[in-house]
Amino acid sequence: MWAAARIVLWRDVLLAVRRQSEVVTSLFFFILVVTLFPLGVGPDIEMLRIIAPGVVWVAALLASMLALNRMFSGDYVDGSLEQMVLAAQPLPVLVFSKILAHWLVSGLPLVVMAPVLGLQLGMDSDSLRVLVISLLIGTPVLSLIGAVGAALTLGLRGGGVLISLLVLPLYIPVLIFGAGAVEATQAGLGGDSHLYLLGAICVFSLLLGPWASSAALRIAME
Repeated sequence: MWAAARIVLWRDVLLAVRRQSEVVTSLFFFILVVTLFPLGVGPDIEMLRIIAPGVVWVAALLASMLALNRMFSGDYVDGSLEQMVLAAQPLPVLVFSKILAHWLVSGLPLVVMAPVLGLQLGMDSDSLRVLVISLLIGTPVLSLIGAVGAALTLGLRGGGVLISLLVLPLYIPVLIFGAGAVEATQAGLGGDSHLYLLGAICVFSLLLGPWASSAALRIAME
């Protein structure tokens, strides 16, 4: 079972590396949004420092959504998804490998780039540390929730728009607690409580996300 999961993970990562445009698109969008935002609000460094957590988190949320439509569509077209559904290995384990691969190629680069963009917005070292931790906990939740939306809209015309409508309301708590942790740190109140709640959401999504995605995939394949 775990050997099959590693094979699916390695396969998806390798395919993403070969199609570098899919990886670069999300990262470039993230960088572009955060970089251009100061041009619209002005050069006031104090204002930029205040709005920085929300700007970075909204940009990361939108960037992660760009790759959701491709999470299962390629396997659906070439027939390999049907083989996964019929395989002897548990489908939730294989789906989790695909979600992990999606996070590695679309979520982890955002976490790595976030401190650089945070410095650009005038954030201090403590705020940057909390920002990275919140993104490290929150971006997997975006992939787990997005996988359910991608599975529910698999094979439908205009699936990209439907995914946005399905997952955006579920993304709101992640956005609130992720940006709130950094804002509380900037205000000197400490962001631990926000991070704990974000971690609880991550654990809850980790337990239910692969199972819900698997159930949606079985429905889509019927």
